[in-house]
Amino acid sequence: MPTTWNARLRIGVLALALAGCTPSGNDTDAAATSPPAPAPADSGAPSAEITPTQWPEVDWPLAADPDLENRIDALLATMTVEEKVGQIMQGDIDSITPEEVRKYRLGSILAGGGSDPGRRYNAAPQDWLDLADAFWEASMDTSGGGKAIPIIWGIDAMHGQSNIVGATLFPHNIGLGATRNPELLHEIARITAIETRTTGMEWTFAPTVAVPRDDRWGRAYEGYSEDPELVASYAGVFVQGLQGKPGTPEFLDDHHVMSSVKHYLGDGGTSDGKDQGDTVVSQAQLRDIHAAGYVPAIAAGAQAVMASFNSFHGEKMHGHGPLLTDVLKERMNFGGFIVGDWNGHGQVRGCTNTDCAQTFNAGLDMAMAPDSWKGMYESTLAHVQAGTIPMERLDDAVRRILRVKFRANLFEKPKPSERALGGRFELLGAPEHREVARRAVRESLVLLKNQDGILPLSPTSSVLVAGDGADNLSKQAGGWTLTWQGTDTRREDFPNADSIWDGLKAQVEAAGGRAELAVDGGYARKPDVAIVVFGEAPYAEFQGDLPDLMFKGGKSGDLELIRKLKTDGIPVVAVFLSGRPLWLNREINAADAFVAAWLPGSEGGGIADVLLRGADGDIQHDFKGKLGFSWPRRADQFANNHGQENYDPLFAFGFGLTYADDGDLAPLSEEPGVDPEAARSNAWFERGVATTGLTLRLVGADDSATDVVHPAAETTDGSLEMSAVNTEIQEGARAFAWSGDGTVQLRANTPLDLERETNGDVFVVATVRVDALPSDGEATLLAGCGPDCAGELPIGDALAKLPQGEWTRLGVQLKCLRAAGADTARLDMPFALRTGAGARIALSHVAPGTDFDHKVDCATQ
Repeated sequence: MPTTWNARLRIGVLALALAGCTPSGNDTDAAATSPPAPAPADSGAPSAEITPTQWPEVDWPLAADPDLENRIDALLATMTVEEKVGQIMQGDIDSITPEEVRKYRLGSILAGGGSDPGRRYNAAPQDWLDLADAFWEASMDTSGGGKAIPIIWGIDAMHGQSNIVGATLFPHNIGLGATRNPELLHEIARITAIETRTTGMEWTFAPTVAVPRDDRWGRAYEGYSEDPELVASYAGVFVQGLQGKPGTPEFLDDHHVMSSVKHYLGDGGTSDGKDQGDTVVSQAQLRDIHAAGYVPAIAAGAQAVMASFNSFHGEKMHGHGPLLTDVLKERMNFGGFIVGDWNGHGQVRGCTNTDCAQTFNAGLDMAMAPDSWKGMYESTLAHVQAGTIPMERLDDAVRRILRVKFRANLFEKPKPSERALGGRFELLGAPEHREVARRAVRESLVLLKNQDGILPLSPTSSVLVAGDGADNLSKQAGGWTLTWQGTDTRREDFPNADSIWDGLKAQVEAAGGRAELAVDGGYARKPDVAIVVFGEAPYAEFQGDLPDLMFKGGKSGDLELIRKLKTDGIPVVAVFLSGRPLWLNREINAADAFVAAWLPGSEGGGIADVLLRGADGDIQHDFKGKLGFSWPRRADQFANNHGQENYDPLFAFGFGLTYADDGDLAPLSEEPGVDPEAARSNAWFERGVATTGLTLRLVGADDSATDVVHPAAETTDGSLEMSAVNTEIQEGARAFAWSGDGTVQLRANTPLDLERETNGDVFVVATVRVDALPSDGEATLLAGCGPDCAGELPIGDALAKLPQGEWTRLGVQLKCLRAAGADTARLDMPFALRTGAGARIALSHVAPGTDFDHKVDCATQ
């Protein structure tokens, strides 16, 4: 039976109480090992109807403050319509300058994934603080008119202040869910707030209280658990750790930051686990499962809630008045403001990124319009002046934003660098912060197999550490780490971090043992044991969406590596890095012990603390982690949540061995339930051919078109010829030679909807080899859906800068193509290259992505 909302609210209150005290070790252990209550069953006929009276009422913890309201009234009375509209806009630092804030009086800025000072992902902390000062000074400058209203800066401090070089990186939420430790979550939030304040931000877009119900979802690791009660037990505690306790002097002081609870609502329940997709569940399921975290979060005084990209029965949440206003603001008594997600308003029916009155009328208070803020400002101002957006609604939105700013005493505060923690960069990765993160790593590890009690290992033995995750901090930290996808970082970007190898090496050598690192498993002297660290490559959001839960292994051949070591007579401990449970029966069978380590962050030493005995031979730390997500028996078992009918996981929710348990595991079936060789690529062109659903077409100077069938082809007028060339595989690419004007096109049989990728700053990435440039130096990249929605970008200069005769990856932002005229929601030609006589260019791969070597600077093309 579903847990009642009164009972669920008591859970939230209990979680809040835990934030004010430290439970005993025995209490923590009991919570970790007690059998879970069943989650609400996914039952009930799906309906789009919302009845607010069936939703919980929440006690907002902040009493009415007449003095504060009088200050807001006085300020509102002096504000122009233009200033009010400015307050409800949020622009991204990559697309707005302090001077524009000074002119348009925007209420907020953000640094989205991939947005950094000077467009440098590894910008120094001082650069961030300097930029915070510059934006604050612009918002407070009245020399050109306007009111001095301090701007607020929001940022995705997803697992610590993960945008800043040197910050403490905690395990991602999926790992924290395995700890079953609300007190630890409170401490992590408190530290995150401190490190965020050092670089000038007052606001983090956290916590994520999604309840992922389909593990194919690329954001599953942002959720604590598939279980709504577990999520609810963390939500209020984390909010209070970030913001401080309402009613006390610490609340929103200089050591705390605003919280944005996200993503409201149902982001973890979309059909097929598709990011930004449609959540087609009943109202009861939406309330009892997906809204579980909002009750304790509101009770803790969360100052903001972020609207979600997903739809509920086809209606986008950014335009869903019954859920935004009737339920959240009125029924649940939410007293903060609702902020949008990255151009999410543009997905509302009838809206664009630069024009959406509907979203404000539905209840959104601040539009996250990162690169569209100016157009959104102008259209919103026109809507208010025309009465399309009532002045009463605008004033309510502005009042909610100003109320938060007054609560944080920002009007009385100096610029960010002069506040209590501004510039105290020694707090980034401070030893005491890293120790908390290391504890979180220890408590998040889940032991799934320990055949013949091979663990814990003696540190005095000879230990081989292998696998491409062993000494790889990018893989260890995952997405949302310095870069949006967590890719293209270097070891020196993590000055306050230990890889898993670092931690193991230090302890083994300190105890007198021998440690050797070999990613490929080679060794100079046969070791006593091997620890193989492997897993998923970093990803974020829809880049991580999967068709099933089949783990295919990395380029190094993880399964083959484990089997090779076993063939050599070496016991193997497998440490798996991932953002979700995946089907790994073959790897689990092959290894003697198997540890789910999730995405542990900066403190690889926490893994050594648990896997190795101390130098005295005693156990240092036992396994405490318990699965927050059920582990699949087959690769097609992606909707695999406890409480559902026919629940049959390999390892159930709450499973996790300790050293006292029998860790032996009978051989598992190695039938995955899906085709293990099925393609799992989002590419449009690879290995020299167009992928399923697309056609490679050559268009000559006379506009004649030739669809390519064979490895060699040419246009009827002879202006463009194609031949096969080898890459790392035979005929893995196609070379194109132009003797006149001609175009290489990729045509989609069914139009592609790339709007979410466009909003998410995804690129079209082509792996190219430029052998010769055209005689006139001109080349054009195209995308479109017919003559009325074609986008063209000149890329001749970009091609000229590439190393000739070498393979390289060239990226161009989808939003640049959209700005050039392409409708990215219905592309039937997602990629085309047009150039002229003398050009010789080869292509091996074209796909949407974020990983490239060079990019087209659209602003200068």
